[in-house]
Parts: sequence; C-alpha cells; structure tokens
Amino acid sequence: MPNHYMSRLFGRSPVKPIQQHFEQASACAMELVPFFQAVIAGDWTAATKARERITGFEDAADELKQEFRLNLPKSMFMPVSRADLLDLISNQDRIANKAKDISGLIIGRRMQPPASLAEEYLEFLRCSLRAVAQAQQSVAELDELFESGFRGREVELMMGMTEELGRIESEGDRKQIALRAELFRIEKDLPPVDVMFLYKILDWTGDLGDLAQGVGGRLHLLISN
Repeated sequence: MPNHYMSRLFGRSPVKPIQQHFEQASACAMELVPFFQAVIAGDWTAATKARERITGFEDAADELKQEFRLNLPKSMFMPVSRADLLDLISNQDRIANKAKDISGLIIGRRMQPPASLAEEYLEFLRCSLRAVAQAQQSVAELDELFESGFRGREVELMMGMTEELGRIESEGDRKQIALRAELFRIEKDLPPVDVMFLYKILDWTGDLGDLAQGVGGRLHLLISN
C-alpha cells in the first residue's frame, strides 16, 4: 500500500510534485501583470478579479506544498536528500506568497504607481517575472537531471540555465535602483504614507527575482552535492 501510494503521488519522477507546485506558484506571480495593468488604468473591478486569481493560485500552491511535506518519505533512494527537496519547494512557495502580499497591499490601500513611474514599474515587474519563469524552466529539467544521475549534458544545461537566471536577476536589480532613484526624486510631491508603501512595493517586486534566484541557488546545490 505505501509503495502504491507513493507511485500515485510521485509517478515516474520523484520531483513531479515539485514541478506541479512551481506551476501554481509561477502562475500566481504571472497574474501580477494583468493585476497592475488594471491598477494603473484605475479599473479596480478587474484588479480585484486578478487578485482573486492570485489568491486561488497561492491557495493551490499551498495545498500542494502541504501534501508534499506530509507524504515525502523520511528516506528515499535518490541522489539528493529529503531536506534539499523540502528547501526547494519552500523557496518556490515564497514566490507565490510574495505575489499575494503585493496584490493584497495594493488592493487594501487602493494604491496606484505615480503615472511617471507606471511603465517603468511594469518593465521592472516583467523582469522579475522573467526570473521566475527561468527558475520554473530550470525546475522542469529536474526529471532529466535525475535520470542522468546528475552527470553529463544535463548538468551543463542546468548550470547554464541557473547562470542565465543570475543575469536576469542582476538586470532586475538595476531596474529597481533606477526606479528607487526616480521615486526619491518625486517623493516630495506625494503623500508620505503612500511613498513609504511604494518603496515597499518596489522591494517586494525585487524580492520575486531574488526568490527565483534562490530556487536557482538550491538547484545549483543539488548539482554540487
């Protein structure tokens, strides 16, 4: 019975649930683009609907994370440790949590980015989400990595993908610095409380890229062990 259940849970790949979890976490983060497009347009009905989709994806990711944690055996015949897999899914889950936090703060305060920053912010957001997409693509390669025994071409492919992830995250850092500088330039013309929360939104948006790189870092450790 336990073996049969594990077969249903993991299928052919021990990392399939991790991949399924990241699909939900990534979808959660990607909803931030239509969410902010609605916010910038002042369409709070559409923004609220996007927020509901974000919450739905985050709930689904959380359920998959809990199922994985509860059912992952304490000992598995795999080239990586149980703790490493738990750390990986935790890193992924933080991306969904952060997307939910960002949308929740915006909806709760009915905040809009200043018009002069709106397009630049969307570019920054999309850059952070490219990092999330790159991390998800890397996780999607885990099956092949396991099948190769963490050797050969698959290792080289994974290393290249994590290096690209670092490049994207560095680009996001540069965009964040530029946005913070522009916000500093105009902050005297904005309500002080709004300024405080706008800086927080910039930081949390940057966190999406940082968390994606954290997934890449965990994958790098899996390869190195």
